[in-house]
Amino acid sequence: MLHPAAGTNNICLVTDSYKVTHYRQYPPNTTLVYSYFESRGGKYPTTTFFGLQYLLKRFLTGQVVTKEKIEEAKEICNSHFGLDIFNEEGWNYILESYLVQAWYPMTVATSSLYQKDMITKYLRETADNLDSLPFKLSDFGFRGSSSFETAGIGGCAHLVHFLGSDTLCALMTARIYYGCDMAGFSVPAAEHSTITTWGKDGETDAFRNMLKQFPEGIVSCVGDSYDMWRVCDKVWGQELKGLVEAREGKGTLVVRPDSGYPPDVVVKVLDVLGKYYNTTINSKGFKLLPPYLRVIQADGVSYETLGAVLENMKKNKWSADNVVFGSGGALLQQVDRDTQKCAFKCSFAVVNGEERNVFKNPVDDPGKTSKKGRLTLKYENGKYKTIEEGKGDISKDILVPVFKNGVLLKDYTLDEIRKNAVL
Repeated sequence: MLHPAAGTNNICLVTDSYKVTHYRQYPPNTTLVYSYFESRGGKYPTTTFFGLQYLLKRFLTGQVVTKEKIEEAKEICNSHFGLDIFNEEGWNYILESYLVQAWYPMTVATSSLYQKDMITKYLRETADNLDSLPFKLSDFGFRGSSSFETAGIGGCAHLVHFLGSDTLCALMTARIYYGCDMAGFSVPAAEHSTITTWGKDGETDAFRNMLKQFPEGIVSCVGDSYDMWRVCDKVWGQELKGLVEAREGKGTLVVRPDSGYPPDVVVKVLDVLGKYYNTTINSKGFKLLPPYLRVIQADGVSYETLGAVLENMKKNKWSADNVVFGSGGALLQQVDRDTQKCAFKCSFAVVNGEERNVFKNPVDDPGKTSKKGRLTLKYENGKYKTIEEGKGDISKDILVPVFKNGVLLKDYTLDEIRKNAVL
C-alpha cells in the first residue's frame, strides 16, 4: 500500500498534467529553454520574494529522481492520458508548475509587509516609538489553512516581518528550512470554550482564574462570550480591577473583543477601559492605557480592516500603541496567484543551434506581455529594473545563483532574510 503522500514525493509527478506532453511540442532540435518568474504587479506595488529555498530543499536537493520514480510516473501518466506519452528523458521540462508555487509564500510575505508598513505609519503618527512593532500582528491562521503544509509555509512567510505567531507548523518550517531555532512567540490566551465552560454566571471566575494561573507576563482574555460591554465595565473596570493593576511591572492583560465592526468595537473598548484606568497623554498628544493593559483585535483582520481600525483610533485620539492584531484566514488563506500576478514564462530558447528571443504579446491584454531574451536584473536609484534581450551588463547582474544540478548553492537563514526585509 502506498503512503498517502507518495504522489507528492515523486518530483516527476508534481506538475500539471499537460506539461508531460510538452517535450513533443517544442520545435525539433530544441536544446535549451530559458524561463523567468516574476510578479507582474497586483494588489501591492512591490513584492517580497520569499519561499524558493523551502521548495528547493523540500524537493530538489540531492538525488530526487530514481528509476522507481520514473517507472511510477510513466505508468501513471500513460494511463492518465491513454497514450504512450511519458518520456523518461523529458521529465525535467515539468518544473515550472512546482517552482511557481513560490507565489504563495511571496504573497503572504508581501501582505504581511504592507500591513507592517501601515502599522508603522500609525505608530509614527500616534506613538512615542516603534518598540511594539515586531508583535503588532500575530498569525492566527492555522485552523483556517487548507493544509498543514500551507500553514507552515505561509506562517513562515509572515515571520519574515513579525515575531508573533500561534502557528507551530510555521516555527518548524523556519527551523528546518531556514535555520531559525525559534522564529516566533505566543502568550497564554483564552478561547470561548475555556470561558463558557464556567457558565454564564461564572464568567468573572473564569477571568479571575486566568489572571491567577498566569500572574506574570502577557495573558489574553476573550470577552464577548455574552456581553463584551458588561465585561469591560463591570469585570475589568470594577470587580477584577485590582488584579489587573497588580500586574504592573510584571505583565499585561490583553482584552479581546471578537465580534462586531472592528473599527467601532476597538474604540469603544478603549473608551470603556479608559474610564477606569489612568490613561496618559503621550508626546504626540494621544491617549495611552497603562502598560499592564492592552487590547487585541483578532476578528476579521485584513489589510483593509486593520487600516480602518487604526484610523478610527487616531480620530478618537487613541495611540496605536494600545492595540495589537491577530489575523487568520485573511493572512494565510485569502490570497491567490493573481493577488500579485505571479507568472513563469519562457523568454529564450536555442533551436537548431540558433538563439531565439521568445515572448508573448496578447492583443487584448498588454499587461500579460512577457519579457524577451536573456535577462539581467540591476538595482539603481533605489529601484530594480530587468534588462531584456541580453542587453544587460552581466557584471552588474544582482541575481544570485542559488541552486544547480541538485546542489543548494546558497542557504539563507531567516535572520539574514529578516535583515534584508527591514522597512
